Amino acid sequence: MVRNERYRKDAPVADPSPIGAVDKALLALDALARAGAGGAPLAELAADVGVHKATLHRTLAALRHRGYAEQTPDGSYRLGAAALVLGGTFLREENLPDLLRPALEALSAQVDELVHLGALAGREIVYLDKVEPQRAVRVWSAVGRHRPAATTALGRAWLAAAEAAGTLLDDAALARLAGDDADPRALRRAVDAARERGYGEENEENEPGISCVAVAVLREGRPVAAVSITAPAERLSGQARRHRLDALRESLPGLLPAGLAVAAPAREKVTS
Repeated sequence: MVRNERYRKDAPVADPSPIGAVDKALLALDALARAGAGGAPLAELAADVGVHKATLHRTLAALRHRGYAEQTPDGSYRLGAAALVLGGTFLREENLPDLLRPALEALSAQVDELVHLGALAGREIVYLDKVEPQRAVRVWSAVGRHRPAATTALGRAWLAAAEAAGTLLDDAALARLAGDDADPRALRRAVDAARERGYGEENEENEPGISCVAVAVLREGRPVAAVSITAPAERLSGQARRHRLDALRESLPGLLPAGLAVAAPAREKVTS
């Protein structure tokens, strides 16, 4: 791990932080980010930040309380889901919808169906953009609406990609995400299936007659968005379903801007 230069004896003296506790929390977040998905033990993080273990332990407890840090089964600490949400919010403010608009338009034209762009915010998926098909029979939707991540293809694809990147989705996390909208055990199965296949799905669970398939869009291995195809259930079955999945998994990657990729199925990662 690269140590915080602020605490080197030969480092230039910086102005003291006006609020020491906040400064320690921010330095702890920096250290967690440097530790990566696997995290780091308390002693290693304390050495990186330049504080006593007891001091950092209290700081990490506060970060865990708000979801910005989490503890792995072996006792290490790493960034929590709230930190990823914060980063996702920044990327949305970075005009991700405009960046991906050409890809959404090309994908919608290829399959002639409704295409959505979404991102995780807390336990919900926010619909950031959409492209309507030319066909007469369409599915209604609205940019800006929120839906529980646990019940949507977009959310399931995002959560599967986040878990593959190292985010801990234990029973407590699944219960928070499921809330009153889903069974945590059903969410576990849906996320596992999405990770194995490389895409999330939702078949008439939110609206009778409407189905959806989605893939996560990654930057440096972590989800920053998800893209879905939504259609009447009869147009997302059989050969038509395979055609739309091929468009998501094979055509969409070539449409994305440099630096972005589509999550791969777990079985491809094992065999590649």
